[in-house]
Amino acid sequence: MNITLENIYKKYGEQEVLRDIDLEINVSEFVCIVGESGSGKTTLLKIVAGLTEPSKGIVQVGDQVAMVFQNSALLPWLTIAQNVAFPFEVQGSKIPKQRIEQILAELGLKGLEKKYPKELSGGQKQRVGLARAMAVKRKILLLDEPFSALDVKTSEELHSLILGLWRANKLTVLMVSHSIEEAVFLSDRVIIMDQGKIRREVTIDLKRPRQKTDPVFRKYVEHIQAIVEN
Repeated sequence: MNITLENIYKKYGEQEVLRDIDLEINVSEFVCIVGESGSGKTTLLKIVAGLTEPSKGIVQVGDQVAMVFQNSALLPWLTIAQNVAFPFEVQGSKIPKQRIEQILAELGLKGLEKKYPKELSGGQKQRVGLARAMAVKRKILLLDEPFSALDVKTSEELHSLILGLWRANKLTVLMVSHSIEEAVFLSDRVIIMDQGKIRREVTIDLKRPRQKTDPVFRKYVEHIQAIVEN
């Protein structure tokens, strides 16, 4: 399922947060949004998620959307299995226990079903957030800086995990990232935002798996960094 944004504006009171946003994300494309703090990245993601209404413009996304937040947004009073099953409870539908067990195993969480969020590491919490998003088999996955608070090793493990989920499930992914290197490593296309507008788009023409030591990879990172800073 694709994502289409046409002529999107967003204001909070007199403050204009987004303007002139036109964006098309194709089916099964992996797109990252980067930009300095206050550039409108997260507001744009929330509009796609339906968490915020645009002041003006057209959003075409459909209802096959799941979102993973920066802090994983787990419910502390529920066990890991209950957190993953929570979307089914909200929908009032039967909880597919086999599906819950399957996705927990796929994300390396087998054996942690009865634990609570406070007992998990940061990386494990993000895996649970991903498991909850994937359990309901949505076709669009939105990620709001999900790896920003993690150490480098854990982030790299989750990069490989998210790419595997994207390929296996043919997902359309839109991700906000604070890291240009992360964006180049993961995405087909990088959207660069500045002061509420899309400044540039850069297609990452590199085969996967990508190597961060590859000189061409470094050139993409430096090119995007220069656009962000100038």
